[in-house]
Amino acid sequence: MSGPVGRFAPSPSGRLHLGNLACSLLAWLSAKSQGGRIVLRIEDLDAARCPRVYADQLEEDLRWLGLVWDEGGSDGGPNGPYYQSECAPIYLESYHKLEEMGLVYPCFCSRAQLHAASAPHTSDGNVVYPGTCRNLTPAQIAEKSRTKAPAWRVKVPDEEVTFTDLCMGEHRENLLTGCGDFYLRRADGVFAYQLAVVVDDARMGVTQVVRGADLLSSTARQIYLYRLLGLTPPAFAHCPLLLDVDGRRLSKRDGDQSLENLRSRYTAPEIIGKLAYLYGLQPEPVPRTPESLLDGFDWAKVPKQDVCLEPGLF
Repeated sequence: MSGPVGRFAPSPSGRLHLGNLACSLLAWLSAKSQGGRIVLRIEDLDAARCPRVYADQLEEDLRWLGLVWDEGGSDGGPNGPYYQSECAPIYLESYHKLEEMGLVYPCFCSRAQLHAASAPHTSDGNVVYPGTCRNLTPAQIAEKSRTKAPAWRVKVPDEEVTFTDLCMGEHRENLLTGCGDFYLRRADGVFAYQLAVVVDDARMGVTQVVRGADLLSSTARQIYLYRLLGLTPPAFAHCPLLLDVDGRRLSKRDGDQSLENLRSRYTAPEIIGKLAYLYGLQPEPVPRTPESLLDGFDWAKVPKQDVCLEPGLF
């Protein structure tokens, strides 16, 4: 039996930061430690925010760090396209399948309306969609369409989805009360992340998805879509987020923690070694190559809570 197929799936809206790198390192180690492979997919669904120059730069950054992939990106391979901006016809095919099941409907609610409404919110502040547009009549849809282009949602059942995360353990979520009917397509026609990643991971043969814990709440929705489309879900591992020393989430706006600045101050083994230390893979922040961390990699060593940068480490 061959090893798992993992993936890097960065969104190239800026230079990679330490949090992106930590997730990429864990994804690479998880697959490669079991004799597996890595696919690089560029998640540039919103092409205007994700210029190709950033995608090319992140490839160069990953290679510099020693996190080399086996197919995808500008290298191409047998399961392309590997840029989501080129995949709209592929997503449309799966979207039509869901339409034919009678599960897709137009939604005219604005973000402001949803946040102002009395709809329940999740602990992280997201609105649980209350089904406002779920049962609109054809006449109501025609009337609303005159003044506003709708987005499109998929109906979810009042049903609990349970899975065992490789890092976080068992997780369960009721689709109806935990998120509600969710977006498949924006009003401008761009397909939503939830549908795109399911279709892409399935067609690229991905069997193991490693990503940040901020995406844990997406997983039940994606498992539901896998089931509707007759596809087999991968294993999931949601790694703890890397926070700044003050407990704030890193973002691409944090220039100090971006590869652009880090590469001028540290060697690739120094960066890899410090990340490995923060994530419990070695006792001291000594320089390491990715290959040197393969032996003994175990998800049990990785913390379950968010990880704070130590003052002076970077």
